[in-house]
Amino acid sequence: MIRRALIVAALACASAAGVHAGPKGPRHPQQIFRGGVEVVSLAVTVTDKSGRYIAGLDKPSFQVFEDGVLQEIVYFSREQQPIALTLLMDTSTSMEQKLPIAQQAAIGFARQLKPMDVAAVMEFDSRPQVLQTFTPDKTLLEQAIRKTAAGGSTSLYNAIYQSLADLRPMRRDAADSARRLAIVVLSDGEDTTSLLSYEDVLEEAKRADVAIYAIGLRSNIEAPTKGFREAEFVLRSLAQQTGGREFFVDDPKELPAIYQRIADELANQYSIGYMSKNSRRDGAYRRIVVRIDQPNTMARYKQGYFAPGGSK
Repeated sequence: MIRRALIVAALACASAAGVHAGPKGPRHPQQIFRGGVEVVSLAVTVTDKSGRYIAGLDKPSFQVFEDGVLQEIVYFSREQQPIALTLLMDTSTSMEQKLPIAQQAAIGFARQLKPMDVAAVMEFDSRPQVLQTFTPDKTLLEQAIRKTAAGGSTSLYNAIYQSLADLRPMRRDAADSARRLAIVVLSDGEDTTSLLSYEDVLEEAKRADVAIYAIGLRSNIEAPTKGFREAEFVLRSLAQQTGGREFFVDDPKELPAIYQRIADELANQYSIGYMSKNSRRDGAYRRIVVRIDQPNTMARYKQGYFAPGGSK
């Protein structure tokens, strides 16, 4: 525990020198509306079985359950909400040949951000490094992406953990607005040098209310290595737990299409909020299920959250 506390403190110091902007957020961030009413916020993506987005649904089409108990939806919107996201790019040595295509794909994604959105750019090899703090300026984001350079090992867990911490203050940047938070992470292999563990990152991801969109770039070999199979499990589980999505590709030329799919998903989500009927402030993890009253539909959303009142 002491070792982990020192690691977290070191990452926090690095983060404070990098992305942090704005006032500190709550320890267990949840969307807060005027009047101080805390609600559990959900970004819900609804598709048919072919993956096509289903638009135009109304509030009565959704049911939200927490630990099996039906909840009352107090906020519902089909409008696109402002986003704060981190573009997190693996720049380890193995990415050297793939990096030019990855840069162009990430730049194409950044150019699609709306004026109300903000983004940051972080690269990671042996350690994570912030190249651009949160900004709506697409020119600055493009310049930062072009600065990425390959070399070193892979500290995936440290990078995701720092990204989660840096996004926390971005939940609210005005008295009557709230942002959706996301990380778009690209990596081509397993973690090799992080001091934090997968379990540390998974727990923080469950607490952070940040959707993780994970892109796994496989090597051009006939069968994946044991290391990449482990990396694939990590990226898939982080995405599924947080309401994001995972993608795995064999050819870097597929990356522009993958980034486009992520942009499309972020633009086609329902925003839902409910105030939990469970008033206990026990810090327990509570599981969420969203049901849609339309046939042949699928929904993606975060799988749960930690109740306030407990210690990590």
